[in-house]
Amino acid sequence: MREIDLRSLQGQNSFICLLVDDGSPPLFLPFSDFEQIFDLAQPASDGQYKAHLTSRNDALEFDIARQGRFNVEGYIGFEILERSLDARRLREGRNLTHCQIQTLLAGIGHTKGYEVWIPQNNVAGLDWSLTARFSLRNAIPVGFESLKSILSEIDVMWVECGRNAIEALFEVEHSTPIYSGLLRFNDVLLTEPKISRFSIVSNETRRDIFSRQAFRPTFRRSGLSELVNFLENVNVYDWHSRVTGAVDKLRPV
Repeated sequence: MREIDLRSLQGQNSFICLLVDDGSPPLFLPFSDFEQIFDLAQPASDGQYKAHLTSRNDALEFDIARQGRFNVEGYIGFEILERSLDARRLREGRNLTHCQIQTLLAGIGHTKGYEVWIPQNNVAGLDWSLTARFSLRNAIPVGFESLKSILSEIDVMWVECGRNAIEALFEVEHSTPIYSGLLRFNDVLLTEPKISRFSIVSNETRRDIFSRQAFRPTFRRSGLSELVNFLENVNVYDWHSRVTGAVDKLRPV
């Protein structure tokens, strides 16, 4: 993507459209969501930003060179254009509580066929009006005893059914430092490198903080910078709606 073209999108209700050649719906990325990330990035000598779309572990990611990976599941299809004109939808997504985000991520994982683990002290706060109720795992998978103290603090864990294999870890960072979630992920990666899907979940105002923190030397050296992605609250809401076909069940705000 050329630097000169991206500059022309600033201050507009503009989108980056990504097309794939398998016939699936296009992606529309609101430029305002990624403007600060591109401001922090350095274009290559040819004046272009190096970015590409990848499919990894059942999720689409937008990879911006040296800035990080960003989950873009919530941007699929033309519905995102409709949402850009609907302030009510945006407000609902931004006002989701920590436990509501956990509930939606749990619902997505369950719909995708995974077992879901959530810390016991958060289970009572889940909002089952947002997704169909299902049973949660009651224990950390066997074989991760050395990581039990760390994994027990992770906000949402997806586990392959019938196996003790951790598929994905999510840290919901509303007000807590993003750096603390990255440190937990880093400890997990250094101890168990087979786990490779990590997501920091927060609102759009913290996207640039994620980008700066994720590329600190310690995370670059461990390899976490190339694995962790940023998932925005509104996208969790849309991702859940898309994969579950759920109707809007958020309470009025």
